[in-house]
Amino acid sequence: MANTKNILIGGITGGIGSALARRLHAAGHTIAGFARDEAKLSELSSELGDFDYSLCDATDSAAVESSVSELHEKLGTIEAYVHAIGSIYLKPAHLTADEDWANTINLNLNSAFYALRSVMKRMQKQPEGGSFLFYSTAAAQTGIANHEAIAAAKGGIEAMVRSAASTYSGRGVRVNAIAPSLTDTPLSKPIVGSEQALEISKKMHPLGTIGEANDVASLSEWMISDAAKFVTGQVYVMDGGLSKIVPKPKM
Repeated sequence: MANTKNILIGGITGGIGSALARRLHAAGHTIAGFARDEAKLSELSSELGDFDYSLCDATDSAAVESSVSELHEKLGTIEAYVHAIGSIYLKPAHLTADEDWANTINLNLNSAFYALRSVMKRMQKQPEGGSFLFYSTAAAQTGIANHEAIAAAKGGIEAMVRSAASTYSGRGVRVNAIAPSLTDTPLSKPIVGSEQALEISKKMHPLGTIGEANDVASLSEWMISDAAKFVTGQVYVMDGGLSKIVPKPKM
Protein backbone atom coordinates (compact mmCIF):
# COMPACT_ATOMS: atom_id res chain seq x y z
CA MET A 1 0.00 0.00 0.00
CA ALA A 2 1.24 3.48 -0.87
CA ASN A 3 -0.17 5.14 2.22
CA THR A 4 -0.71 3.83 5.73
CA LYS A 5 -4.27 3.93 7.04
CA ASN A 6 -6.34 3.59 10.19
CA ILE A 7 -8.24 0.35 9.67
CA LEU A 8 -11.00 -1.12 11.82
CA ILE A 9 -11.75 -4.84 11.57
CA GLY A 10 -14.96 -6.36 12.90
CA GLY A 11 -14.33 -9.99 13.82
CA ILE A 12 -10.59 -9.38 14.01
CA THR A 13 -9.92 -12.62 15.90
CA GLY A 14 -11.44 -14.90 13.23
CA GLY A 15 -9.47 -16.81 10.61
CA ILE A 16 -9.70 -14.20 7.86
CA GLY A 17 -9.85 -11.22 10.22
CA SER A 18 -6.66 -12.18 12.04
CA ALA A 19 -4.83 -13.08 8.81
CA LEU A 20 -5.70 -9.66 7.44
CA ALA A 21 -4.69 -7.94 10.68
CA ARG A 22 -1.26 -9.57 10.49
CA ARG A 23 -0.77 -8.44 6.89
CA LEU A 24 -1.88 -4.87 7.61
CA HIS A 25 0.26 -4.65 10.74
CA ALA A 26 3.31 -5.84 8.79
CA ALA A 27 2.63 -3.15 6.17
CA GLY A 28 2.68 -0.43 8.82
CA HIS A 29 -1.03 0.35 9.09
CA THR A 30 -2.73 1.25 12.36
CA ILE A 31 -5.35 -1.37 13.15
CA ALA A 32 -8.11 -1.69 15.70
CA GLY A 33 -10.82 -4.28 16.04
CA PHE A 34 -13.73 -5.76 17.87
CA ALA A 35 -14.86 -9.31 18.53
CA ARG A 36 -16.75 -11.25 21.17
CA ASP A 37 -13.90 -13.31 22.72
CA GLU A 38 -11.83 -11.14 25.08
CA ALA A 39 -9.09 -13.75 25.52
CA LYS A 40 -8.53 -13.98 21.75
CA LEU A 41 -8.59 -10.20 21.43
CA SER A 42 -5.95 -9.82 24.14
CA GLU A 43 -3.78 -12.56 22.64
CA LEU A 44 -3.86 -11.11 19.12
CA SER A 45 -3.29 -7.58 20.40
CA SER A 46 -0.22 -8.70 22.29
CA GLU A 47 1.08 -10.51 19.21
CA LEU A 48 0.68 -7.44 17.01
CA GLY A 49 1.86 -4.78 19.42
CA ASP A 50 -1.15 -3.89 21.56
CA PHE A 51 -3.68 -2.47 19.12
CA ASP A 52 -6.90 -0.91 20.42
CA TYR A 53 -9.84 -3.29 20.66
CA SER A 54 -13.34 -3.59 22.06
CA LEU A 55 -15.38 -6.55 23.26
CA CYS A 56 -18.55 -6.62 21.18
CA ASP A 57 -21.49 -8.81 20.22
CA ALA A 58 -21.92 -7.78 16.58
CA THR A 59 -25.56 -8.89 16.55
CA ASP A 60 -26.37 -6.19 19.12
CA SER A 61 -26.79 -2.88 17.30
CA ALA A 62 -26.20 -0.81 20.46
CA ALA A 63 -23.01 -2.75 21.21
CA VAL A 64 -21.72 -2.18 17.67
CA GLU A 65 -22.43 1.54 17.91
CA SER A 66 -20.65 1.71 21.25
CA SER A 67 -17.58 -0.18 20.02
CA VAL A 68 -17.33 1.83 16.80
CA SER A 69 -17.66 5.09 18.74
CA GLU A 70 -14.98 4.05 21.23
CA LEU A 71 -12.51 2.87 18.58
CA HIS A 72 -13.16 5.81 16.28
CA GLU A 73 -12.29 8.15 19.14
CA LYS A 74 -9.02 6.31 19.73
CA LEU A 75 -8.08 6.14 16.02
CA GLY A 76 -9.19 9.64 15.13
CA THR A 77 -10.36 8.51 11.69
CA ILE A 78 -11.48 5.20 10.19
CA GLU A 79 -10.14 5.07 6.65
CA ALA A 80 -11.18 1.48 6.04
CA TYR A 81 -13.60 -0.90 7.71
CA VAL A 82 -13.57 -4.68 7.15
CA HIS A 83 -16.45 -6.83 8.38
CA ALA A 84 -14.98 -10.30 8.95
CA ILE A 85 -17.99 -11.66 10.83
CA GLY A 86 -20.23 -14.52 9.78
CA SER A 87 -21.14 -18.16 10.09
CA ILE A 88 -21.38 -21.37 8.11
CA TYR A 89 -24.78 -23.04 8.21
CA LEU A 90 -25.39 -25.98 5.87
CA LYS A 91 -28.85 -27.52 6.00
CA PRO A 92 -31.65 -27.74 3.44
CA ALA A 93 -34.63 -25.45 3.97
CA HIS A 94 -36.97 -28.16 5.23
CA LEU A 95 -34.54 -29.03 8.05
CA THR A 96 -33.81 -25.42 9.04
CA ALA A 97 -35.48 -24.40 12.29
CA ASP A 98 -36.76 -20.87 12.83
CA GLU A 99 -34.04 -20.26 15.40
CA ASP A 100 -31.27 -21.37 13.03
CA TRP A 101 -32.65 -19.20 10.23
CA ALA A 102 -32.85 -16.18 12.55
CA ASN A 103 -29.34 -16.77 13.89
CA THR A 104 -27.91 -17.05 10.38
CA ILE A 105 -29.52 -13.80 9.26
CA ASN A 106 -28.61 -12.06 12.49
CA LEU A 107 -24.95 -13.04 12.56
CA ASN A 108 -24.32 -12.43 8.88
CA LEU A 109 -26.68 -9.79 7.46
CA ASN A 110 -27.83 -7.86 10.52
CA SER A 111 -24.32 -7.51 11.92
CA ALA A 112 -23.08 -6.24 8.56
CA PHE A 113 -25.80 -3.59 8.42
CA TYR A 114 -25.20 -2.46 12.00
CA ALA A 115 -21.49 -1.99 11.25
CA LEU A 116 -22.14 -0.23 7.95
CA ARG A 117 -24.51 2.20 9.66
CA SER A 118 -22.25 2.97 12.62
CA VAL A 119 -19.01 3.38 10.69
CA MET A 120 -20.63 5.27 7.80
CA LYS A 121 -21.95 7.95 10.18
CA ARG A 122 -18.33 8.84 10.81
CA MET A 123 -16.56 7.94 7.58
CA GLN A 124 -18.83 9.97 5.30
CA LYS A 125 -17.79 13.13 7.17
CA GLN A 126 -14.10 12.60 6.47
CA PRO A 127 -12.67 14.84 3.72
CA GLU A 128 -11.16 11.88 1.86
CA GLY A 129 -13.92 9.35 2.56
CA GLY A 130 -12.76 5.76 2.96
CA SER A 131 -13.70 2.19 2.10
CA PHE A 132 -15.73 -0.74 3.37
CA LEU A 133 -15.19 -4.43 2.72
CA PHE A 134 -17.70 -7.17 3.48
CA TYR A 135 -17.66 -10.94 2.88
CA SER A 136 -20.27 -12.89 0.96
CA THR A 137 -20.04 -16.48 -0.27
CA ALA A 138 -19.70 -18.24 -3.60
CA ALA A 139 -23.02 -19.90 -2.73
CA ALA A 140 -24.69 -16.54 -3.36
CA GLN A 141 -23.32 -16.67 -6.91
CA THR A 142 -24.38 -20.16 -7.87
CA GLY A 143 -26.75 -22.77 -6.48
CA ILE A 144 -25.07 -25.13 -4.03
CA ALA A 145 -27.14 -27.72 -2.20
CA ASN A 146 -28.00 -27.15 1.48
CA HIS A 147 -26.96 -23.47 1.43
CA GLU A 148 -30.42 -21.83 1.40
CA ALA A 149 -30.09 -19.89 4.66
CA ILE A 150 -26.48 -18.77 4.34
CA ALA A 151 -26.89 -17.93 0.65
CA ALA A 152 -29.89 -15.75 1.48
CA ALA A 153 -27.99 -13.94 4.24
CA LYS A 154 -24.88 -13.35 2.16
CA GLY A 155 -26.93 -12.45 -0.91
CA GLY A 156 -28.45 -9.71 1.20
CA ILE A 157 -24.96 -8.42 1.95
CA GLU A 158 -24.18 -8.22 -1.77
CA ALA A 159 -27.34 -6.19 -2.41
CA MET A 160 -26.51 -3.93 0.54
CA VAL A 161 -23.01 -3.37 -0.83
CA ARG A 162 -24.27 -2.24 -4.22
CA SER A 163 -26.85 0.13 -2.74
CA ALA A 164 -24.44 1.64 -0.20
CA ALA A 165 -21.79 2.07 -2.89
CA SER A 166 -24.30 4.14 -4.86
CA THR A 167 -25.56 6.14 -1.89
CA TYR A 168 -22.14 7.21 -0.63
CA SER A 169 -20.07 7.38 -3.83
CA GLY A 170 -20.39 11.16 -3.93
CA ARG A 171 -18.80 11.35 -0.48
CA GLY A 172 -15.70 9.45 -1.48
CA VAL A 173 -16.66 6.18 0.21
CA ARG A 174 -16.12 2.88 -1.59
CA VAL A 175 -18.09 -0.25 -0.63
CA ASN A 176 -17.14 -3.73 -1.89
CA ALA A 177 -17.29 -7.41 -1.01
CA ILE A 178 -15.40 -10.64 -1.53
CA ALA A 179 -17.28 -13.90 -2.08
CA PRO A 180 -15.02 -16.84 -1.15
CA SER A 181 -15.91 -20.49 -1.37
CA LEU A 182 -14.90 -22.90 1.41
CA THR A 183 -11.81 -21.50 3.11
CA ASP A 184 -9.61 -23.25 5.66
CA THR A 185 -10.31 -21.31 8.87
CA PRO A 186 -11.31 -22.30 12.41
CA LEU A 187 -14.92 -21.60 11.41
CA SER A 188 -14.78 -24.29 8.73
CA LYS A 189 -13.10 -26.96 10.89
CA PRO A 190 -16.26 -29.14 11.05
CA ILE A 191 -15.89 -29.53 7.28
CA VAL A 192 -12.16 -29.38 6.61
CA GLY A 193 -11.51 -31.48 9.70
CA SER A 194 -13.28 -34.40 8.06
CA GLU A 195 -11.11 -36.12 5.47
CA GLN A 196 -14.15 -37.29 3.49
CA ALA A 197 -15.86 -33.87 3.51
CA LEU A 198 -12.61 -32.13 2.61
CA GLU A 199 -12.02 -34.39 -0.39
CA ILE A 200 -15.57 -33.81 -1.63
CA SER A 201 -15.06 -30.07 -1.28
CA LYS A 202 -11.77 -30.17 -3.17
CA LYS A 203 -13.38 -32.09 -6.04
CA MET A 204 -16.10 -29.43 -6.29
CA HIS A 205 -13.46 -26.81 -7.07
CA PRO A 206 -11.96 -26.82 -10.58
CA LEU A 207 -8.52 -25.98 -9.14
CA GLY A 208 -8.76 -29.10 -6.99
CA THR A 209 -8.27 -27.45 -3.62
CA ILE A 210 -9.91 -25.03 -1.18
CA GLY A 211 -8.86 -21.53 -0.22
CA GLU A 212 -6.71 -20.45 2.71
CA ALA A 213 -7.34 -17.49 5.00
CA ASN A 214 -4.28 -15.67 3.70
CA ASP A 215 -5.58 -15.96 0.11
CA VAL A 216 -8.66 -13.96 1.09
CA ALA A 217 -6.63 -11.61 3.27
CA SER A 218 -4.33 -10.84 0.34
CA LEU A 219 -7.21 -9.74 -1.89
CA SER A 220 -8.78 -7.91 1.05
CA GLU A 221 -5.60 -5.92 1.60
CA TRP A 222 -5.64 -4.79 -2.02
CA MET A 223 -9.34 -3.90 -2.02
CA ILE A 224 -9.02 -1.43 0.85
CA SER A 225 -5.80 0.03 -0.54
CA ASP A 226 -5.30 3.07 -2.75
CA ALA A 227 -4.46 0.68 -5.58
CA ALA A 228 -8.21 -0.13 -5.70
CA LYS A 229 -9.37 3.51 -5.48
CA PHE A 230 -11.47 3.13 -8.66
CA VAL A 231 -13.28 -0.01 -7.46
CA THR A 232 -16.68 0.25 -5.77
CA GLY A 233 -19.97 -1.63 -5.74
CA GLN A 234 -18.21 -4.87 -6.67
CA VAL A 235 -18.32 -8.44 -5.42
CA TYR A 236 -15.06 -10.21 -6.18
CA VAL A 237 -15.55 -13.97 -6.32
CA MET A 238 -12.64 -16.02 -4.99
CA ASP A 239 -13.62 -19.65 -5.32
CA GLY A 240 -11.13 -21.61 -7.40
CA GLY A 241 -13.52 -21.41 -10.35
CA LEU A 242 -16.39 -23.09 -8.50
CA SER A 243 -19.14 -20.68 -9.53
CA LYS A 244 -18.07 -19.89 -13.08
CA ILE A 245 -16.36 -22.79 -14.83
CA VAL A 246 -16.76 -26.51 -15.43
CA PRO A 247 -13.44 -28.33 -15.00
CA LYS A 248 -12.00 -30.38 -17.83
CA PRO A 249 -12.92 -34.03 -17.24
CA LYS A 250 -10.05 -36.22 -16.07
CA MET A 251 -9.33 -38.96 -18.57
